[in-house]
Amino acid sequence: MTGRIDIDGTEVSERTDCYVVAEVGCNHAGDVGVAKQMLTHASFSGANAVKLQKRNNAELFTKEMFDSPYINRNSFGDTYGMHREALEFGREEYVELKQHAIQLGITMFATPFDFSSVDFLADLEMPAYKTASGDITNIPLLKYIAEIGKPMLVSTGGATIDDVQRAYDAIMPINKRLCILQCTSSYPAEPEELNLRVIETYRQRFPDIVVGLSDHQNGIAMAIVAYMLGARVVEKHFTLNRAWKGTDQAFSLEAEGMRKLVRDLQRARVALGDGFKRTLLEESGPLYKMRKKLVASRQLPTDHKLERDDVAIKAPGDGLAPYHLEDIIGKRTTREFMTDENLTLEALT
Repeated sequence: MTGRIDIDGTEVSERTDCYVVAEVGCNHAGDVGVAKQMLTHASFSGANAVKLQKRNNAELFTKEMFDSPYINRNSFGDTYGMHREALEFGREEYVELKQHAIQLGITMFATPFDFSSVDFLADLEMPAYKTASGDITNIPLLKYIAEIGKPMLVSTGGATIDDVQRAYDAIMPINKRLCILQCTSSYPAEPEELNLRVIETYRQRFPDIVVGLSDHQNGIAMAIVAYMLGARVVEKHFTLNRAWKGTDQAFSLEAEGMRKLVRDLQRARVALGDGFKRTLLEESGPLYKMRKKLVASRQLPTDHKLERDDVAIKAPGDGLAPYHLEDIIGKRTTREFMTDENLTLEALT
C-alpha cells in the first residue's frame, strides 16, 4: 500500500500505527453531557478520533418513513422521525463537543447523511468526513463531500466491487484524500460475515489510497487481523455501557475494550518487525539454558580418534553447536578432555 492521508495532523499510511475511530454515533441518546463523557473516555482509551452522526431528518426521509410507527425497546419516539429527532444534536451542542474534543486533544468529526448536514459540518470546519455504507451508491452526495477537500472515510457495507469502483472513480478526480473501509452492514456482524480478505482486494485494486475496516463485530480480535491484512484505519462503535438503550449499544466497545483494542493494534505494528531473522539480545538468557553443545561423554586421552559414543549433546549452549557433530566424528584429539568438557574445533585435527 503506497497511499497515505493526513487526518487532522496525524499521518495514516503503511508505516504508521492504526488510526482508531471511536464511533459514538447516537449512543449518547441525545444527551450532550453523556456525549462529552464518551469523548473523554475515548480519549483516555487512546482512540485517535471520535465520530458522531448528523442528519437533517426532514430532508433525509420521506414523509411516510418519517411518520411510520417506531415503538420498540430502543425507540426514543413514537415515529421513526421523532425517534431520530430525539437523537440529533444542533449547532450549539456540536460547538460544545468540538471545543471539548480540542481540550482533550482528540479529533472529532461526523457522518453526514444528507446535503444539509454536509453544509452544517463544513460550517463547523470538521477535519474529516465519514460516509455511511448506505451512501456508497449516493454519488451526488459523495462528490459534494469530496469538493470540501477534507479526508474522506467511505464505508462499503452491502456494496459490490462495482459500487466501490464507482465511488472511487467519482471521488478521486476531486479529492485524493480517500480511505475506503471494508464493512459488513449487519449489527452485530458475525465472524463468517466479515470477509476480511476484501481488505487485500482493495489494496490491490486501489494501491494509491488507504484501506481500513469499519468493524461491527462484537469483539476486538478481528480488527487486529484486519491490521495484519493492511487496514490502517479501524472504526469501532463506542459506548459507556453496553446495557444502555439503543440498537448499537450491545456490540459497541466500552472504554476498557477500546483501550485494549488500541493497545493490541499498536503491539501488532511493533510485532511485525522488519522481516529480517536475527538473534535478539533478549533471547540470550533463555537460549543459554535451552540450547545444547557438544561435550566429551567420558574422559578422552590425547590423540584419540572420536567416535559417536565419545560425544554427548548437553546444555547449556555455550559451546560447539550440535550441527557440528558430523564434522568432528573421526577427528583426533590434540589434548586430553575431561567428562562434560566442551569439545572445540581448535583442539581436534
